[in-house]
Amino acid sequence: MTTTHRVRIQGSDTPLEVAADQSVLDAVLRAGEWLPHSCTQGTCGTCKLRVLDGEVAHNDSPDYTLTPAERCAGLVLGCMATPCSDLVVEPLGAAVDDGAPRHPLRDHDGTVVVLDDIATDTRRLVVELDEPMSFNAGQYAELVIPGTGVGRQYSMANPPSESKLLEFHVKRTVGGRATEGWIFGSLAVGERIELRGPLGQFHLVREQAEPAILIGGGTGLAPLKSIARHVLDHGLVPELYLYHGGRRRDDLYDVEFFRELEAGYDTFHYRPVLSEEQWDGATGMVTDVVVEDFRSCKGLSAYLCGPPAMIEAGVRALKRRRMAPRLIFREEFTVAAPVATTAAS
Repeated sequence: MTTTHRVRIQGSDTPLEVAADQSVLDAVLRAGEWLPHSCTQGTCGTCKLRVLDGEVAHNDSPDYTLTPAERCAGLVLGCMATPCSDLVVEPLGAAVDDGAPRHPLRDHDGTVVVLDDIATDTRRLVVELDEPMSFNAGQYAELVIPGTGVGRQYSMANPPSESKLLEFHVKRTVGGRATEGWIFGSLAVGERIELRGPLGQFHLVREQAEPAILIGGGTGLAPLKSIARHVLDHGLVPELYLYHGGRRRDDLYDVEFFRELEAGYDTFHYRPVLSEEQWDGATGMVTDVVVEDFRSCKGLSAYLCGPPAMIEAGVRALKRRRMAPRLIFREEFTVAAPVATTAAS
């Protein structure tokens, strides 16, 4: 019989049953409840909790995310900690209800139906699920590497209306266990794969008065494509601007798709940007091009997805253009270290 413990979030009257080998975050999300989280791999610290009563195992929680001093103060990572007894925990970051739908975390099986090279070291992976996955535009799923139980994270590029046909954009990482070792290696159309989702708190699902700027670097385009399609289908923003940055032309993809989308919607504007090649389009760092295009960003919102350096530069630039910090939303894409418990590769 599997050992379970009762875990209660401070402020809630309903405890959850959590298996001894199950993370607190996993149990909460599967129950349809909510805790702040961004990576589920112990690398971001978004899901930190304070243990008010009981004991946990920290497992592989990295010291750079959860310091020895924090552990002594009773802090844990919700995505890594498993219960050793009944628990009462309190999120460090408020589990704010932003009005977005909450979709319970579920395990899924599916079949690979598309596996195409679309840009330099970049593949489009489309999985047809056996059962639909409800999710918010901008969220991600965790694909399980066969025979390992190890998951890697990739954002859905399709809108939530396509709940059985999930599209992912995957960038090859040198030595990557999931990329070189699987998706760019042995994986083939027709194969069965396991995944779980939805995960993450990066999304745009509610109608808003502010025009929105979407800024993506590389495969950071994936959740922005999902958001753009969902927003345009439902008329959620008065004006939508999409910027996609790459180094050279071979790094860009789905250009024609977005050109056609732009032609079909007066409220949508698409601007691809190259940083290392001269061409007939915008040139430079994608965040610099945004700043050149907008003398002021006051009264606008922004959604950024890409490598940490691009996110940091983008946030600084948007603040200089007077965008309110509360209207800047971000999703960092990081590369996995060569261990099973780190972020996606």
